[in-house]
Amino acid sequence: MHRRWSTGASATALLASLALVLVPTASAGDAPDREPTAAVAAPDVPPGMLKAMERDLGLTTAQAEKRLAREATALPTENRLRKSLDARFGGSWLKDGSAELVVATTDAGALADIERGGATAELVEHSVAELDAAMGRLDRAAERHAPDATPVWGVDVTRNRVVVQSSDRSATRAFLRAAGVGRDLVRVVKATDNPRPLYDIRGGDAYYINNSGRCSVGFSITRGSQNGFVTAGHCGNTGASTSGYNQVAQGTFQGSVFPGRDMAWVATNSNWTPTPYVKGSGGANVTVAGSTQAPVNASICRSGSTTGWHCGEIRQHNTSVTYPEGTINGVTRTTVCAEPGDSGGSYISGDQAQGVTSGGSGNCSSGGTTFYFPVNPILSNYGLTLVTGDGDDPPPTGCDAAEEQHQGSLSSDQTAIEPGGTYYQSGSGAHVGCLRGPSGTDFDLYLQRWNGYSWADVAEGITPTENEDVTYNGSSGYYRWVVHAYSGSGSYTLGISRP
Repeated sequence: MHRRWSTGASATALLASLALVLVPTASAGDAPDREPTAAVAAPDVPPGMLKAMERDLGLTTAQAEKRLAREATALPTENRLRKSLDARFGGSWLKDGSAELVVATTDAGALADIERGGATAELVEHSVAELDAAMGRLDRAAERHAPDATPVWGVDVTRNRVVVQSSDRSATRAFLRAAGVGRDLVRVVKATDNPRPLYDIRGGDAYYINNSGRCSVGFSITRGSQNGFVTAGHCGNTGASTSGYNQVAQGTFQGSVFPGRDMAWVATNSNWTPTPYVKGSGGANVTVAGSTQAPVNASICRSGSTTGWHCGEIRQHNTSVTYPEGTINGVTRTTVCAEPGDSGGSYISGDQAQGVTSGGSGNCSSGGTTFYFPVNPILSNYGLTLVTGDGDDPPPTGCDAAEEQHQGSLSSDQTAIEPGGTYYQSGSGAHVGCLRGPSGTDFDLYLQRWNGYSWADVAEGITPTENEDVTYNGSSGYYRWVVHAYSGSGSYTLGISRP
C-alpha cells in the first residue's frame, strides 16, 4: 500500500515549530471565530488585471488600485460579521461604484452591532439560508424538467429574493409550484439572457464526424462573419456534421476535396470561438502568427488528437502520394510521426502554420513518414482567413498560469509550508495548487484551513508521482499549503491561485 503522510499525530513534530510561529496559541475553550490576525493590505495585482479593469470598468490605474485595496479591507469585516450573525445573516454586498460594505440581517436587534463592526446595516425579510434553500428546491425541480421559459435563476442578496428570469410567466409559475417555492421568496423578471455554452476551436483537438469517425482540427479560420476551421478532406464529405472534442454539436463541412487534394473546411456554430492556438506539448497553447511556408529541412511539429505533439523535419514540398483511394497532389513530406485520428491536425513551424495532416506510414512508436496538405491553398481555394495571434508568448497554462509561484527544496520526508512559511486569508471560492517536484520522486500536496483551534486538511494530492494538482472550493477563512516529500529529494515549484 502506498503510505501517506498526514497532519495528525505522526506529523506533529514536522509542523510544530512552524505552527507555533504562525498561529497564536489556542485552547479548547477559544471561540470558533478566534483566527490568526492578518494585516490587510492592497493586493499585489498583475498589471494585466489592472489594465482590464481600466478598460472594462472605466477606471484609471489609481482608481483600480484604490478599489482593490478597499475590497480587500472589506473581506475580513464581511467574514467576521457573517459568522457572528449566523442564521440571521441576510447577505452582503458592496454598493455600486464604491467599496462600501453592506451587511443585511433578519434581526433588527443586530443592526447596531453591524454598524459598530464596520459595515452599513440593512434589515431584510429573508436570511441567506432561506434563499439558498429555495434555490436548492428550484435546482432539484430543474433536474426533472428545466423549463425553456426560465433560462436563469439565482439568489440576489441586494433584492433579498431568488430572481427568476422568465419569457413565459405561466410556465415559470408552474415551475415554481413544482419546486414548492413560495412567491414571497421569488422575484420574476423578464428574461434578458439567452445563455449557451462556449467552447474554443484549437488546432490539434479532436472532433467527430457524423457521431462516428474522429479527426483533428487543423487551424481556426473565419470567412466573413462565419467562424470555423480547416482540416483534411478525407475526414468528411461536404454536408457532414461535426461535434467537438466534448461531443457537443459543432458544425458542418462546407467544402471537401479528396482525392486529388486533401483539404476541407468546417463552419462552426455560435457556441464555438476560433482561437489563434495549436495544442502543443503538455497541452500548452502555441500561437499561430501567420502561414509563411518553411523551407526544406526546417523543423516542423504536428498536433493531433491521437498522439499529441510530435516534431521532425520537412523533407520535400510539392509531392504526390498515392493512397488506396487515389493520388493526392501538392503535399509536403516530413519525418514527423502520426497515427489514425491525427488526420486533419496542425503542422506548424515556429509560429507559422504549414498544413493539415493527410497520411503517411509507420507510427509514433517505431517512427514513420507523414504528408501534410499545405494550409495556404486551402485558405485561397475557399476564401478563408487564418486566425492569428500577435506572435507574443501564448497565455500561460498549468502551473505557469498560477497567480503566485513559490520555490523550495526538500529532503525525503521533509515538509514545507507555503506561501513563504505562512498562511493567507481569502474569501469564498476556488483554491488551486499546482505542485511540480523533481523527476522520479513522490511529492504530495495538502491544503489546510484554520478551524479556530488547529490546521485541518481540506484537500490533498497524494498520487505516487512528483506532480500534484489540487482544486478546492471553500468558504472564506485562513488557508495554507503543505508540500511533503514522501520519497526522494530536490527542488519543487508550487503555483497558487486564491479566490
